[in-house]
Amino acid sequence: MSNSSGTNKDNILEFLAQAANKHDFNLDITLNVKGAVITGTMVSAKEYFSTLSDTLKDGNDIAQMLSEQLDQAGEVAQNSDDTGANFLHMKDTKVYCGDSKPTPSKGQILWRGKLSEIDGFFLGRILDGSGKDA
Repeated sequence: MSNSSGTNKDNILEFLAQAANKHDFNLDITLNVKGAVITGTMVSAKEYFSTLSDTLKDGNDIAQMLSEQLDQAGEVAQNSDDTGANFLHMKDTKVYCGDSKPTPSKGQILWRGKLSEIDGFFLGRILDGSGKDA
């Protein structure tokens, strides 16, 4: 859990991202990023790229080529010997800016962000008043 790259990453958040990447560990988490609040489930880079790849599989030739490259990126991320993490990946993501409704408000939304750009976090998701995802 060291900060050898010289960037301002939270070591605990990096450790959680590494656990997700190496052990297919999922965790509900809420992030503060430059004034926005981002809530969702942290996933491995492999799951992120695989899910993203699936959205392109049935497209034209270019979409299928991109899909294959995204699958390969997920495999490389999982099998990498790199002990550090630079990005955090999330699914079922909602982004809050101010008091407005979250953006986007429907569908399975993937999110990828630089660990060095995250200002803070807490474990758990933001739910609306009914106990459902906001």
